[in-house]
Amino acid sequence: MSDPKLSCCITFDFDAMSGWIGTAKTQNPSMISRGQFGAVAMPRLLDLLDSHDIRASFAVPGHTAYAYPRLVDQICDRGHEILHHGWVHENPAAFDEAGERRILELGLQALERVAGVRPLGYRSPAWDLSPRSVDLLLEYGFQYESSCMGHDFYPYYLRSGDRWSLDRAYHFGATVDLIELPVTWLLDDFPAAEFVLGMNTGLQAPSTLEENWRADFDYAWRSCPGGIFTLTLHPQTVGRGRYFLMLERLLAYYASYPGVVFESLGDYAQRWREHNPLAQWAAANPDLTGVHAIEP
Repeated sequence: MSDPKLSCCITFDFDAMSGWIGTAKTQNPSMISRGQFGAVAMPRLLDLLDSHDIRASFAVPGHTAYAYPRLVDQICDRGHEILHHGWVHENPAAFDEAGERRILELGLQALERVAGVRPLGYRSPAWDLSPRSVDLLLEYGFQYESSCMGHDFYPYYLRSGDRWSLDRAYHFGATVDLIELPVTWLLDDFPAAEFVLGMNTGLQAPSTLEENWRADFDYAWRSCPGGIFTLTLHPQTVGRGRYFLMLERLLAYYASYPGVVFESLGDYAQRWREHNPLAQWAAANPDLTGVHAIEP
């Protein structure tokens, strides 16, 4: 069987209440209840994935796993993948090394206790990383992560030890054996759809998202053979009526293209690694490894 022309990875950040508690830092019960709607939306989203025979990836904070163990069990029972997504959706860069380790360990403990899994993939809350994050992810045995934006529809290997400042040339660190499956805010439902007073206007029409997400998919299918098209969705957002109907239409649209497969991030990462060993990939991508960079 030949490799797919394009892999379509449907991913969900099942933040539930943790996004409002950890990132928004709210004490407002009304705002926190918006996360609770994510639990209401999960069954309809799981049924939709079943109807298309799609294996998706769910990034789950430890806080969510403890709050909704039955739903996390359903994610696993239906064959979907679980990713580490922090403890209570906090920014790892806001902590020292000990604090960032604690977040990783709390998330791992929760997912192991509730779901019986130790994830191989990591997605940082709000896609924030610290300069230590890559090294810590390697230390804790992660094989891929999905928080960076250094490519659009192709994976790449991350670097450790990059340095930057306002008065010196950029320093490229060493390329390491941690695959990045890139993301972008352009393919995320939260900025476009969710209204957050004083932070995010949201409330865009589903037709706008649908047009944009079709166009990016069309480009990836035409121009990036063997690439990965990743949607980042939030049950509390995409599970609401108008956006849910949009997702139904989009999945049918993506499935209509020849050579397209739906698969989890982990399945894609494993196959990509087999075809792109680190040394071979680094030699073929000097601009992504800093080989030609000049440091005065």
